[in-house]
Amino acid sequence: MTLDASFAFALPDDHESATLIGRVWRPDKAGPSVVVLRGTELVDVSEGAPTVSMLCEVAEPAAFAKDVTGEPIGLLADILANTPPGARDANRPWLIAPTDLQAIKAAGVTFAVSMLERVIEEQARGAPERAAAIRAEMQSAIGDDLARLKPGSPEAIALKQLLIDKGMWSQYLEVGIGPDAEVFTKAPPMAAVGHLAEIGVRSDSSWNNPEPEVALVAAPSGTIVGATLGNDVNLRDFEGRSALLLGKAKDNNASAALGPFIRLFDSAFTLDDVRSAEIRLTVEGPDGYRLDGSSAMSKISRDPADLMGATLGANHQYPDGVVLYLGTMFAPVDDRDEPGQGFTHKVGDIVTVSSPRLGRLANTVVYSADAEPWTFGTGALMRNLSERGLI
Repeated sequence: MTLDASFAFALPDDHESATLIGRVWRPDKAGPSVVVLRGTELVDVSEGAPTVSMLCEVAEPAAFAKDVTGEPIGLLADILANTPPGARDANRPWLIAPTDLQAIKAAGVTFAVSMLERVIEEQARGAPERAAAIRAEMQSAIGDDLARLKPGSPEAIALKQLLIDKGMWSQYLEVGIGPDAEVFTKAPPMAAVGHLAEIGVRSDSSWNNPEPEVALVAAPSGTIVGATLGNDVNLRDFEGRSALLLGKAKDNNASAALGPFIRLFDSAFTLDDVRSAEIRLTVEGPDGYRLDGSSAMSKISRDPADLMGATLGANHQYPDGVVLYLGTMFAPVDDRDEPGQGFTHKVGDIVTVSSPRLGRLANTVVYSADAEPWTFGTGALMRNLSERGLI
């Protein structure tokens, strides 16, 4: 079982009409370059846009990406073939995560189904064997009311009081149906991994899962300029023990995957396409296990634009822009091994997040301590760009 590193696998179905930007590591430059896909070739446009963050700040990013001149650096097919860590020639370029200086944030509890799973995690205190009974009790008490509720509405406030009266209120229901969205830091800038990279879970986690999502990309002004695929790797046992362990559950080495490319908004692809997207997930295990799931953006509780507004605005600025995972309705609950233990990752799992208009993001699961270490940060990028005469 190996990763599919082909051109056709990675790209959107309509890639010929898509404006796709990303980043490639160039060994000859000892650093990353911003690239635009033109036909089957990647073109280095770093002379015009030294960082993806800077490209997203221009007045019309898609038009700029289509018109800016650059240096062809190779066929995408060849660069993809050289991207998986185990198959890499260190002297040739490979694809990396498509974001750089942007803050990497995530919205949580944005779908009713996953909201219930967060409540179950909390009630189970991180013990997967207790989840099934709590899930049945919650669904019996609440039914499907949550899927129809608008957060912060009078109906949501009434349900909140009902749950309080039943002794079933939770901090997750507060952000799921209350007036305020949950937005947290998923990873530092420059820490995300890209398509075909390793993704990490902690070796001391026994209950964890992938989270297939769309991630919006916004300029410092708050203007949403594009979208990409994301895997918000999650440790359910850590967060279930205490919400104060959210950082440990969410932010670990190689735990934030983005890519393969950012699709910039233009006449062929807009925020409405994000709103109607279906995000699919497959997990293929080295033991022959297979998991399939999906997440329909049409069922999100808060509009993507509202989530970005809750992230970036008068109360919080991001001068290098922001990437925002929008959350998922997918939460695997079927047992993988022992009855009552639910799903958890195994080393060697291949996880693929896909959507027809955004392509496919595939990664191999390892322990975070064994993943490629993150060593090239913002300071290193600034020094590298300066040495190359780009800033």
